[in-house]
Amino acid sequence: MFSTNGRKNMISVTRLLGGASFSGDRLRYHDQSAGQKTGARPDTGPVVVWNATKTCNLECVHCYADARSRRFDGELTTDEAKAMIDDLAAFKVPALLISGGEPFVRPDILDLAEYATTHGVRVTFSTNGTLIDETRARRIADLGVAYVGISVDGNEERHDRMRVRKGAFRDALRGIRNCRDAGIRVGVRFTVTQDNVNEIDSVFQLVEDEGIGRLCLYHLVYSGRGSYLSGIDLEAPQKRKLMDKMIAKVEQWNGEGRNIEVMTVDNHADAPYIYLQLLERDPARAVDAFALISNNGGNRSGIAIGCIDSFGVVHPDQFTTNHALGSIRERPFSEIWSDSRVELLDGLRNRKALLKGRCATCRWLSMCNGNFRARAEAATGDYWESDPGCYLLDSEIAAEVSA
Repeated sequence: MFSTNGRKNMISVTRLLGGASFSGDRLRYHDQSAGQKTGARPDTGPVVVWNATKTCNLECVHCYADARSRRFDGELTTDEAKAMIDDLAAFKVPALLISGGEPFVRPDILDLAEYATTHGVRVTFSTNGTLIDETRARRIADLGVAYVGISVDGNEERHDRMRVRKGAFRDALRGIRNCRDAGIRVGVRFTVTQDNVNEIDSVFQLVEDEGIGRLCLYHLVYSGRGSYLSGIDLEAPQKRKLMDKMIAKVEQWNGEGRNIEVMTVDNHADAPYIYLQLLERDPARAVDAFALISNNGGNRSGIAIGCIDSFGVVHPDQFTTNHALGSIRERPFSEIWSDSRVELLDGLRNRKALLKGRCATCRWLSMCNGNFRARAEAATGDYWESDPGCYLLDSEIAAEVSA
């Protein structure tokens, strides 16, 4: 479900293919990114996803948060959320991504966003877009919110079917246009499954037609309602075909000088795949891509990205809500995140010795960092097993890495 611009579980297809560099790339591909072994860095805390509420006005079939259209007792109060923001500001988090559920069903959400921005915390939103009318868009813009990511699942028919509400596409498109017209940087978030993989061309067209500056393709993570949908994840050949199509489209947009940032999210196999494609077609550009990938360091769950749910419980990322690291109602996020005695955090920050199967022996391990542990656990029952989302061939992960 995030864009934070600096989010470490995102891969810039645009940048790896030699296109423009955008604001988040300075964090994503900084020469010290791969060296972040702990979440308690002296200069800054992690990017934090805050699932501000579990309530949503839609019930999407692929929701990682298992959100519902009812109210939930025990969610953080306004005062508790402000105390959380105070701590995040002091911890110097580079960004706070406010997600859900649907964040805009929470009545105080814009007041809290304003509180965060006035305390120096960079705010972004992840939303279904249906509740962003002109008035709300103007206030979001006035607050200086850095970015709004709005989910689109394909054309109108497909989107409404996956969002389980007729008119959901129309309302999301209205939200996109309201954000764009208010001067907010807005992007499209496309989570790909067997049900909508053939909709990618319509999403490309939407980005072009609406003048949208960012497209994020999300790989399915088996979490929330998505945990029951591992059967509709793409097969490895389909993922490779999708990536080929994405690469071709980005090459086209780069060649046309379009200012469109294309990201893939939640699958670090994408980076070596892009490098290997470049190595065959354009070795000179492959050298640059290799350097960027090496700096990134792969999956940063529990290291440079963390999550606080609507009840104040801290998790390694927004997909690993079955593992609690502590509660901000008992001690601040900064203390939890900096505590080396929290076993799972220590494991994630020293995960290479714990990984099993293909991930343990993969030559891309230093660049992928074992990919997504939540997906591995959902599929195998073992948090440290191989990530089934990896679509690289055995011959590709065993090959010598060279630039």
